[in-house]
Parts: sequence; structure tokens; C-alpha cells
Amino acid sequence: MQHLAQTTSEKELTSSSPAPMPGTMSSARAPPGHFTVLYFASASSYVKKTSETFEAPLPAAKLFDVLEKKYPGMKEKVLSSCALTVNLDYIDLEEDSGEGQLVLQPGDEVGVIPPVSSG
Repeated sequence: MQHLAQTTSEKELTSSSPAPMPGTMSSARAPPGHFTVLYFASASSYVKKTSETFEAPLPAAKLFDVLEKKYPGMKEKVLSSCALTVNLDYIDLEEDSGEGQLVLQPGDEVGVIPPVSSG
């Protein structure tokens, strides 16, 4: 009996994962049929969150329009100077607006990265 109780207790300890540290990005997966947008620096300040999910598929060239509709003024104030990544690869939306354009798929991870200065 005592061995069984020990085994259960050991399972509980190994199956729990630590809570994320405050101020860190969570890498939680998007729900089925969605992709995740991660906001960094001023983009995060503008939307007041670090990430959110959107329905997929969505042409990457339409993402800024979707964000502008949800967060009026974001396109001019933040997105016009941001870089975008899709699954850690930088993309150029201007080059991507033609035929054969990139379509954001379920499970994709998009990063909205404002310019960074260093000194």
C-alpha cells in the first residue's frame, strides 16, 4: 500500500510543470485552426498583450489589415516600421503580396518586431 502511494506522489511531482516566470513570453500552442501572433516591444505596449491567436488560414499580406481593424491606428503608429517573422523566418509583406503569396496556416507563429536601437 505504501509503495502505491509513493508512486502516485512521484507521478504528481513529475507531471506538473513550473509556472512561467512573470514577464516572459508563453509558448502555448494556438487552438486548432488558429495561428499565434507574438507582440514585442512597442507592439506589445500598443495592444496591451504579448500574444493572441487568429483564425487560419489567412494570407500574410492581410495580417496588418486584420490587426488595424482590431486595433485602430496600429498600422501607422506601430506596424509601418515593424519586421515580421513567420516560424522564425523574416518575411517581406511587400514582396509577398503577389501570386504565390504566403498563407498563414494553423499552428504558425508570427512575430511582430518593432525596430530596436542599440548604443
